Amino acid sequence: MLVCVVGAGGREHALASVLGRTADVVVTPGNPGIANSTDASPEEIDADLYVIGPEAPLVDGLADRLRSDGKLVFGPGADGAMLEGSKAWMKGLLAEAGVPTADFGTFVERGDALAFLDTLEPPYVVKTDGLAAGKGVLVTESKQEAQAAVDRYLSGEAFGEAGRRLVIEEGLVGPEVSLLAVCDGTNAVALAPAQDFKRIDDGDEGRNTGGMGAYSPVPVAGQDLVDDIVHNCVLPTLSTLRDRGIDYRGVLYAGLMLTPSGPKMLEYNVRFGDPEAQVVLPRLTSDLAELLAEAAAGELKSQPEFSSKAHVTVVCASENYPGSPRIGDVIKGIEDARELEGVEVFCAGVAENDEGDLVTAGGRVLSVCASGDSILEARSRAYEAVSKVSWPGMQYRSDIAAHTAGG
Repeated sequence: MLVCVVGAGGREHALASVLGRTADVVVTPGNPGIANSTDASPEEIDADLYVIGPEAPLVDGLADRLRSDGKLVFGPGADGAMLEGSKAWMKGLLAEAGVPTADFGTFVERGDALAFLDTLEPPYVVKTDGLAAGKGVLVTESKQEAQAAVDRYLSGEAFGEAGRRLVIEEGLVGPEVSLLAVCDGTNAVALAPAQDFKRIDDGDEGRNTGGMGAYSPVPVAGQDLVDDIVHNCVLPTLSTLRDRGIDYRGVLYAGLMLTPSGPKMLEYNVRFGDPEAQVVLPRLTSDLAELLAEAAAGELKSQPEFSSKAHVTVVCASENYPGSPRIGDVIKGIEDARELEGVEVFCAGVAENDEGDLVTAGGRVLSVCASGDSILEARSRAYEAVSKVSWPGMQYRSDIAAHTAGG
C-alpha cells in the first residue's frame, strides 16, 4: 500500500513514521527533515490512501476534490471540517447533539461581547471563530485582558478575518485531556488519551501556542472515561453530523476539561493533534495504515492496540515564538539526540540551507519524543535528548509532564 501524507509538520512526520511500519509512504510537501518528501501536489500522486494532516487543506476541501477523483481519503470534507473551521458552528452542533460543553456566546459587535463578559466569572475564555493556527484562544483571570482581546480580535488586529467573529465561553476548571477518535462516518474507535501543554512558559504561563509538549498515557483518563467520552460526546457528534448530511470520515480530536460535574467539550479539531500525535501514534502496536484505510472506506473493523510504554514529547521552538519567530539558524545535534535509547526527533519548522544543513524555518521547529517504562523515565530521556539539540535562541518548556511524573 502506498500512503500519501499531506502536510509539513511534526504531526505529519509522526504519521509518516508510524504508517511506514507497514506501508510505503510519501509526504507532500513535507520538509527536508522528513524522508520521502516531495514537491508534487496530492492530486499528482497516485496513492492507495491519502491522509490529510493539517486543518487548512481540510477546510479548503482537499478531501472532497480527491474523493471526486475516486481516491480513498482519510480526512473530512469541507462540510465536516467546519467543526474546526468555525468555533461558533461547532458549538451549535454540540448543543444540537447534547454534548456537554461550556456556556457560550457568539459576537461580531464589541458592545454585545463586553456585556456578555460582564455576566461571567473568571477565568474568561475568548476565541477566534475561524482558524488561527492553534493560537486564537485566550484564557485569562483578568477581565481587562479579556476586554482588550475582544477589541483586538474584532478589529482584525490580532488574527485578521478569523477573529472578526468571536466566541466567548464560561471558564471551566479541571484537568484537560485530549482524545483522538478514528471515525468512518458512523462508528468510532478511540486512540490512547494524551495531555498537551499550550502555554509558552513553564507553569502554564505566557501566551498560547500550538502546543509545547505532550505525554501519553494520562493517569486520570482510564478506560471508563474513554468509553464515557466516546458514547456521550463522539458518537452523538457523528450522529448529528449524519443528520445534517455530513459523512465524516477522519479523526475527531476531542479536547475536554474534566470538571467536577463530568467531562465537558472544549473544542473539536478535525485532524490529529500536534504534538499529541507525536506521543499517541508511536505507542500503536497495531497497523495504523489498515485502520485509517478502513475508516476512509466507511467500514471500521480493526481495534487499535497500544504499547504500555509511556511517551513524552518536548517541543523546541524558535526565538520569539509564538510571535514572529526568528528563522534561518543552523540546527545542531539532531542525530546525537536520536542515538539515545527510546528517542525520536520529529521535524516541523525546518528548511535546508545552501550547505545542506537543516535550519529553523518556523515557530515550532522540532518535537523531541522519548519512550520509557514510566512517564518519569520517558520524560528524563526526552530532556536528555533536548540537551543535545541547539540553535541560537532555542526555547522549550522544562516542565512537560513534570507533575504527572512526580517531578
